[in-house]
Amino acid sequence: MRSRQQLKTFVLWMLAVMCVCTPAFADQSVARRWNELLLESIRRDLGRPTIHARNLFHESAAMYDAWAVYDDVATPWLVQEHHVAADVAYARQVAISHAAYRVLVNRFSTSPGYAAMAPRYTALMVEYGCDPAFASTVGDSPAAVGNRIGTAVVMFGFGDGSNQLGAYANRIYTPVNEPMIVALPGNAGVFDVRRYQPLALAYFVDQNGQPIPTGFPPFLSAEWGNVTPFAMTSADRVDGTRNDVTWHVYNDPGPPPALNGVGDGLWRRGHEMVAVWSSHLDPADGVTWDISPGNMGNVTAPTSGEYEQYYRYTQGGDIGAGYATNPVTGVPYTPQFVKRGDYARVLAEFWADGPSSETPPGHWFTILNYVMDHPLSNRRMGGVGAVLDPLEYDVKAYLALGGAMHDTAVSVWSVKGWYDCSRPITVLRWLCQQGQCSDPALPHFNLNGIHLIPGQIELITAETTAPGQRHAHLTGHVGEIAIRGWRGAGDLTDPANQVAGVGWILGTLWWPYQRPTFVTPPFGGYASGHSGFSRAAARVLERITGSRYFPGGLGEFVARQNQQLVFEDGPSTDVTLQFASYYDAADQSALSRIWGGIHPPFDDIPSRGIGDRTGPAAFAFAQSLWGHPPCAADLDGNRRVDGADLGEVLSHWGEAGPADIDHDGIIGGADLGLLLAAWGNCP
Repeated sequence: MRSRQQLKTFVLWMLAVMCVCTPAFADQSVARRWNELLLESIRRDLGRPTIHARNLFHESAAMYDAWAVYDDVATPWLVQEHHVAADVAYARQVAISHAAYRVLVNRFSTSPGYAAMAPRYTALMVEYGCDPAFASTVGDSPAAVGNRIGTAVVMFGFGDGSNQLGAYANRIYTPVNEPMIVALPGNAGVFDVRRYQPLALAYFVDQNGQPIPTGFPPFLSAEWGNVTPFAMTSADRVDGTRNDVTWHVYNDPGPPPALNGVGDGLWRRGHEMVAVWSSHLDPADGVTWDISPGNMGNVTAPTSGEYEQYYRYTQGGDIGAGYATNPVTGVPYTPQFVKRGDYARVLAEFWADGPSSETPPGHWFTILNYVMDHPLSNRRMGGVGAVLDPLEYDVKAYLALGGAMHDTAVSVWSVKGWYDCSRPITVLRWLCQQGQCSDPALPHFNLNGIHLIPGQIELITAETTAPGQRHAHLTGHVGEIAIRGWRGAGDLTDPANQVAGVGWILGTLWWPYQRPTFVTPPFGGYASGHSGFSRAAARVLERITGSRYFPGGLGEFVARQNQQLVFEDGPSTDVTLQFASYYDAADQSALSRIWGGIHPPFDDIPSRGIGDRTGPAAFAFAQSLWGHPPCAADLDGNRRVDGADLGEVLSHWGEAGPADIDHDGIIGGADLGLLLAAWGNCP
């Protein structure tokens, strides 16, 4: 079938009839080469999305500064110097290499993958004619300039609030809940089910027979709101106090729904929807979907709390109906019918941020690189004006996307740390342990229990455990709760060649669609990192390329039969993920986390709103550094104020968001007036 070691490989963004291959190294800029080394370093490092968003930003900023110091118009981000050179292209190549090298060595010298990556750093330096051992920051040679920039970025990182010198550890945060031992049923020891709970993947039993949890990581970056952002300011921040400690919260979406509090119904239904969607992960259930852009995507997510109608609760997915024709070519998309169980599993693993991935912020850099490689792409920033040389385009694009990913990480994790919310595995096991809350006349009734949903979440009875009945294998558990969902990694002895499938399992042993060595990311749920990163990236890519659509109106990722999946064998047939727009890709990234058992829907929509703010703000700030005067009414970043910008204002009238040009908290008449007054080309 395939080796367990065959991990996902990215064959992204292809035309419908032709393969788009990565260009030869000779066709790639020096910035692209160093960016690819950074992405590979991330894949070989620990899965730390916040830290790697910062790494992506800082390396991008170092490379941009090393380019900008030789430009007459651009302003560097950190190192305010200006230099001249007889051969500017060569000077930039050397300065960028030294700057990027210094940052990579600093950030990954303690990484588990450093032994493999360090020779590649050295080899690239030598390829560009640079001496890795030359570390002097004195003088105006390109090597010294690059070292000075790289060192400045490193020193900046030592004081940016990330606690890099303390291995990025939290200084004050401690969880209120004891770890859950995931191998054991239930969640009896949880103190507050609404709050984050660590997961212990191993345990030992003491002399009194008590299981003692071991092997649980700390909450990653609970205090990331203390980190210096790129484009966000104090105007984007509110401060909260918990246990006499001040917490900085950027782009605060407000509190999530809460059990027995405001939004109790949303809280319960959201987690129950995660359980329902885990029943979609079986390619043998006979359900097929057309997953082409002709049937999926092209939907606007709600921005308010009334978002339940956006999701198809029972069937899965969202209400997007797709495009009648390809918005770029005008030709209808070819239908692609696949098994829902294959599609949902491929989606969950494609966007996963677990082991061997470049994490969500790095994933969007991979997407940007493949978009730039597409033969229909051009290097006109914003899709207008002169064609830029590859290096200028790359350093500007990386700065904008890197700044957006970093600000999104600071914002989303400031929310995660402040609200400190639980994950579905904590909640679903606890709810099922309490019982059912649907019918007082039925056994195991508890107001804090889970709702019964016929065919999905049921009470185990003597009748249902009779021989030949659906719960027959759960005999001995009469009165408990059963969930029809993914059977879990524990049902697999050979994941490379087996499929766990879907069946009735004990609710107290519910398991997300993840590896047994990972289970759930080690940080709070609210708000979703994937949703925030992906929405911000879509906003930035639209502004970089001048279009919301992939080149040719189609981006594709091919998952090969019985080769692509890692959590278990699959997919059972080839599956091609297809996206018309960057927003369609971002939406599917968000949905993947529900199918993966990682987020309920109320983690999703508020975080998309965060990305809607961080992405445009980062691009606008990057633009100001490039030497372009700000043009606030140019909402899509194409250097024109036109009908597309007007549509953005009108479609979000009365809401908050990027179209709030005057920043008064609501999109209204004043914003419309400013837009009309700026109509036409930006200065």
